[in-house]
Amino acid sequence: MAEVATATEEGRWRDVDRLLSRNGNLVSALFDPSPTLREDIGEYVKVLVVGAGGLGCELLKDLALSGFKNIDVIDMDTIEVSNLNRQFLFRLQDVGKSKAEVAAKRVMERVSGVNIVPHFGRIEDKELDFYSNFQIIVLGLDSIEARSYINSVACGFLEYDADDNPLLETVKPMVDGGTEGFKGHARVILPGTTPCFECNIWLFPPQVKFPLCTLAETPRTPAHCIEYAHLIKWDEMHSGKAFDADNPDHMQWVYDEALKRAELFGIAGVTYSLTQGVVKNIIPAIASTNAIVSATCTLEALKIISGCSKTLSNYMTYNGQEGTHIKVTDFFREKDCLVCGPGTLVELESSVTLAEFIEQLEKHPDVLMSKASVTHRGNNLYMQAPPVLEEMTRSNLSLTLYDLLGKVAKDTVHVSGMVEKNGKRTSSLRKLRVSFKGVSTGPTDMDM
Repeated sequence: MAEVATATEEGRWRDVDRLLSRNGNLVSALFDPSPTLREDIGEYVKVLVVGAGGLGCELLKDLALSGFKNIDVIDMDTIEVSNLNRQFLFRLQDVGKSKAEVAAKRVMERVSGVNIVPHFGRIEDKELDFYSNFQIIVLGLDSIEARSYINSVACGFLEYDADDNPLLETVKPMVDGGTEGFKGHARVILPGTTPCFECNIWLFPPQVKFPLCTLAETPRTPAHCIEYAHLIKWDEMHSGKAFDADNPDHMQWVYDEALKRAELFGIAGVTYSLTQGVVKNIIPAIASTNAIVSATCTLEALKIISGCSKTLSNYMTYNGQEGTHIKVTDFFREKDCLVCGPGTLVELESSVTLAEFIEQLEKHPDVLMSKASVTHRGNNLYMQAPPVLEEMTRSNLSLTLYDLLGKVAKDTVHVSGMVEKNGKRTSSLRKLRVSFKGVSTGPTDMDM
């Protein structure tokens, strides 16, 4: 039995070892092929997987089977019965448990030598030091907001040299995957080189919103009937009682009311599962799409870490609705992106107060901004308006910017105010890299 187990273990890594031990025409300039490269990756590389749902389960399995042995996974959700048809690491007895914890346990049971550390909680609750520990971040999310947050964290580690070229040692690579029914995407994000999430946020269409007049007067689809029951009828019948999408009784009530509405207008197709999907904005997931996108993301992660091949340039879309259609698009990075761009360098004495800093922005040749409001990592340092915020932040004006930024040698702030363009005064938002003269460079906070 021991001999069979050894043979199985060796066979499991055969193809990966071939890929990592041979040179080729498409390899990275930094690629150093070696029969032990897979073992080195397993020992020294730490990967963070964000999301342990349908795509996240596939990612954990694929990464573990590609030689990555040190993996962390974070997810705030618990397992529901509706997850079981496609999130293959979960069982009926797991309902109610943490997705991250159960997924980590199941993969470690099947792949020997891999260590997966689960984190049950919100990504926003983790300190920045947590994210700095990983060589690469792989996203399996279904939320634009969560993607945007992780993108800002990863880009926050990025630093530029005097010529506005990204310093390679500060680049935190990301591989982002997403699925929607038979459609999916995979993209490589190398902050400072390829577009970050914010550079191409327009790729995500806005969520569909139904006019209330249509819901109330002329419903035409099952979704109209469901949203009528959810947005209008519920408040009429339950004044002051908040609707809870996770409460089965509340969902059943909406379903029953939607059925009555549909029958009244002769509309067919209202089901309980559709009601859940519309109310909770659930997009149907297909297991095969998750598998395809996960395989693409995992391969890109392996290519980035090892250099065994050129990476995707830089956005792949998959459509399996009718046949199979795969397309790769090379999008361009926004040079002035407020998240991954270098920003404008402003050098200051550590004794400069926030009020003096705002005054200097009016005369700085690369800024020329008046009436500036200043934010730092999402915190308002000073706001010109509305009056209530101006009053709340006014006390900061007498404090030094050095103290307000946490006494670091350099950091990033965002300023918004009025600038002149083509002879007209207009509002503008800018990213500034603040560097304090005479302060030794130590650990810096993230650029956001």
